[in-house]
Amino acid sequence: MVRSFLDLIVYQNLYKAMIVVLTKIVTRLPKEEKFDLGGQMRRACKAPPALIAEGYAKKQHEKQWKKYLDDAIGECNEMIVHLSCAKDVYFNYVDVALCQELIGIYDVSGKQLYRLAESWKECP
Repeated sequence: MVRSFLDLIVYQNLYKAMIVVLTKIVTRLPKEEKFDLGGQMRRACKAPPALIAEGYAKKQHEKQWKKYLDDAIGECNEMIVHLSCAKDVYFNYVDVALCQELIGIYDVSGKQLYRLAESWKECP
């Protein structure tokens, strides 16, 4: 039963992914990327869980809730691009396998968010 945004598995997975990105990917980028790619990744990884949390407060207003979910999907897609760049360009700095695992998490999360938005009318 979903009583809070904290109960949503997609939120939990995105929050965990955010922690990994912040502690294990961004911190290992080369100095010249700490503010550019690193800054983009810091912002983009924080956005999906925050959008879910903020949007959940408007869950009775289907269009507003879905807008937050759509924005969270966009941020997941952005993270896929940033992680792909990190693994392909900075493979000597970051854990490539971890980047690939995170890409998978963001991909699945985007699909889960899409299905959540599509099925929301069915939720109590």
